[in-house]
Amino acid sequence: MKGVMIQGTASDVGKSLVVTALCRILSNEGVKVAPFKSQNMSNNSYVTEDGKEIGRAQGIQAEAARTEATVWMNPILLKPRSQQDAEVVYLGKAIETFSGREYREKFYEKGLEVIQDSIKQLSKQFEVVVIEGAGSPVEINLKDRELVNMKVADLADVPVVLVADIDRGGVFASIIGTLELLEPEERKRVSGLIINKFRGDITLFEDGIRWLEVKTGIPVLGVLPYIDHHMIDGEDSLSIARQFSNQKQGNIDIAVIHLPFISNYSDFEPFLYEEDVSIRWVKRGDEFGTPDAVIIPGTKSTIQDLKFIREQGLDVKIKNHFENGGITVGICGGYQILGEEMIDEAGSDTGVKNSMIQGLSIIPGKTIFYDEKETTRTQAVYHENTGFPKTLELKGYEIHLGRTFIRHKGCSFLRLAEGKEEGYFQNNGQIIGTYLHHLFHNDEWRNRWLNLIRKMKGLPPQEIRTIQEFKDQRFDSLASDMKRHLKWELLKELIEKWSPKK
Repeated sequence: MKGVMIQGTASDVGKSLVVTALCRILSNEGVKVAPFKSQNMSNNSYVTEDGKEIGRAQGIQAEAARTEATVWMNPILLKPRSQQDAEVVYLGKAIETFSGREYREKFYEKGLEVIQDSIKQLSKQFEVVVIEGAGSPVEINLKDRELVNMKVADLADVPVVLVADIDRGGVFASIIGTLELLEPEERKRVSGLIINKFRGDITLFEDGIRWLEVKTGIPVLGVLPYIDHHMIDGEDSLSIARQFSNQKQGNIDIAVIHLPFISNYSDFEPFLYEEDVSIRWVKRGDEFGTPDAVIIPGTKSTIQDLKFIREQGLDVKIKNHFENGGITVGICGGYQILGEEMIDEAGSDTGVKNSMIQGLSIIPGKTIFYDEKETTRTQAVYHENTGFPKTLELKGYEIHLGRTFIRHKGCSFLRLAEGKEEGYFQNNGQIIGTYLHHLFHNDEWRNRWLNLIRKMKGLPPQEIRTIQEFKDQRFDSLASDMKRHLKWELLKELIEKWSPKK
């Protein structure tokens, strides 16, 4: 198989972004390319066309590669449910929840098998596979049974390019230390270095490049600039915090409740590109302030996160906001939290069957948690109750265990393709609940919702911003920026001429 693996000296050094850029660069050159990450840990997921669940980063990388995302691109997805346990999503379907120790002891062989199968599938369908590692390849306590770094490079038999983040400091030590901790056979596979997130005058780093190449015997394939506002979805907590904390201050103040087990935070990324909108992550009652709108996002552990809301005094703040006419939206788990009660019939949310908890009682309905998770791409139109045009289509996806039953008729938000009613909509949109992730990625809806807030604040309405077109332009811009700073022909030669092991 032709390919290359991008590993890093640590988390958040830019592996996902580099893989995304390489996928678009190769696609622009007419290469049929696919991304691959054997094992991902993230609650920010992506639903494939056939209704399967993979890591969001691989879904975005597939978009950059101009190909349809499949489960073979991320066969194992770990979704944290607590500090100790994670749900294992295997080939797109949740199969079991393990502790870290249980996962290493019980899942390793099965993991190896599905990784090998995935590599075979991708090698049949694509000319080049760009593989992403995770964290560092030299976590000594985990290395003997790892499923995501050098073991995968060995199974795929591809060269490794090591990425280091110069912005955080210690770049020389991180590279040399990583190489020193690799086994001799692993060390031989590292065929290139990339320095990422460089700021300033590159000529000041030329001596550093020469030193690295002499010291390691490995070519530096590029020094990539720090790229801000690239609009490529982040994945881990570090990139999420940075992406939203660096944004501008706008006239419209949206508070998003920062739940401990938040999932699919990408629901809110389009707001980053609305010029007059600012997003605030709110963890405590004293941070709440007086927002124009409050959004409770999705969560991997709804009942635990409802308890968190109460512990932090946010329940009172949210209720007061709503009772004073403030706009309130709940998405997926947030929709469930806004209801009157939740019943964990199957024990799938808490691990305790038939446990019950009272919700915030803003939406008149109850949620029951079942065993089977629903994952599907969704098309819908506005319900006639909303007064919005019934012909306009909205697209998104659903990932949830619970089903929510509304006590009152005539207050649904959407009508799904098969005619089923979905969600809750009242008071001209002052309160909305829905299972539709990526609701705000629908440009017309986002514009309509924001213009409602603008009108309430006496601000002029704004025109629709087409985020998807802008995002696709960013893929090309990212590819152009990175290609310009890479020794691209040398990297291509590495992919083409890598000598398989005998």
